[in-house]
Amino acid sequence: MSSHRFAGKRIAVVIGGLSAEREVSLNTGTGVLKALLEKGWDAVAIDWREGTSLADLLEASGAQVVWNALHGTWGEDGAVQGLCACLRLPCTGSGILASALAMDKVMSKRIFESNGVPTPKWILLPHDGPADGSDAAAALGDKIPLPVVVKPANEGSSVGVSVVEQPGELAAAVAAARTFHGPVIVEDYIAGTEVFVGILNDAVLGSVEVRPTTKFYDYEAKYKRTDTKYLVPPELPQAVIARAEELALASYRALGCSGHARPDLRISTSGEAFVLEVNTLPGMTATSLLPKIAKSIGMDYATLCEQILASATTI
Repeated sequence: MSSHRFAGKRIAVVIGGLSAEREVSLNTGTGVLKALLEKGWDAVAIDWREGTSLADLLEASGAQVVWNALHGTWGEDGAVQGLCACLRLPCTGSGILASALAMDKVMSKRIFESNGVPTPKWILLPHDGPADGSDAAAALGDKIPLPVVVKPANEGSSVGVSVVEQPGELAAAVAAARTFHGPVIVEDYIAGTEVFVGILNDAVLGSVEVRPTTKFYDYEAKYKRTDTKYLVPPELPQAVIARAEELALASYRALGCSGHARPDLRISTSGEAFVLEVNTLPGMTATSLLPKIAKSIGMDYATLCEQILASATTI
């Protein structure tokens, strides 16, 4: 630790937060705090909850560096990154703009498309459309054939996401997505394999294939079930894995990310890779994907937490 750029500094691990992903963040933060304490860091947890001021909590803690363990809105979207910048506190993860772009699936897709990064075909439905989703069928028309994925444009952890296979299911899926933050994306469902790529400091650490027993890697498969299979490396041809990792890094760079991130991809049955999104603050629980990927290259959980700490910036 003595050679670490933040040696001797007090580290605030910011956990909880105000988003739909509060529970996941508490798990992530607990793991990170434990790892940093084991490594001898002067680390404290700050549970940011409704009715509290994060700026006041940070000041009271004596924090000199922030390990951002939040997920979702007001944590992963540039808001907390901006607060830390105003307080002159280095913060882990991507900067303000990259965080905001990555969290907004609409802007992400536009940036992917403008940089030649393949992403599934999509249309946008406004957040203020009919609450019952009755506008969806006409908007979709024959632009994208079923099955489609319906998701809120500004949530993470697969919150509010549905796979729609029958025309009669579309309105209800859109109605469910509309209960969350921001507009709704309807995109082509790519049948095939789910691959998640771990990136740290502009370099690929590796990738994992996830085989959920549910239709896709949803909130339940991520955090509640024990029958989801994780294959590191993915059971795919080497050339396909290499292409997926190349596109993952391209998407991270296109958004201007820094530090750690985890792009999510679908690989079609014919081996084509499509980037869905980039998670700039991926889960860091014991069962999370980035720690699994790091472990596969011999980097233990505590070392990964420490390496992420070293990547904290004040931008």
